[in-house]
Parts: sequence; C-alpha cells; structure tokens
Amino acid sequence: MVKIYSTSWCPGCIKLKKYLNMKGVEFQEINVADKHEDREEVFKVSGQRTVPVLEFNGEVIVGFDKSRIDKIIG
Repeated sequence: MVKIYSTSWCPGCIKLKKYLNMKGVEFQEINVADKHEDREEVFKVSGQRTVPVLEFNGEVIVGFDKSRIDKIIG
C-alpha cells in the first residue's frame, strides 16, 4: 500500500492526495503534524523533514513528482 507522510495545510500534500484519489490509488496517510514520533518516522524513511513524502514498495519520493509517482504506482 502507498504510504504518505503529510500535513493538512501543505499545498504539495493536498495536491498529492488529490492526484492519488483521482487515479483511484488507495493510500495510508500519516499526518506528521500530530505526533513527534511520526516526524521522526518520516525522517528515517526519507532523510528529510519536509513533506509530502510518498513511500511504496521500498521507493521513496519527496515532494510531488508526478512522473516518478506514475512510474512507481503505474
């Protein structure tokens, strides 16, 4: 399953979630604004403290990179 690390106010996060919904891709969202542990988890996954971060099958994409997203989720 696709996992997204995001916040509710991040423009890139909103765009990513809308794009995945439009494509019919199910995802688990982790709002990193809610818990310190979640912010640490996104850093471990991506090496970044920025969002959005998409993780799928071992691939990690930081930011909204439509071509890379299409490549890994089909």
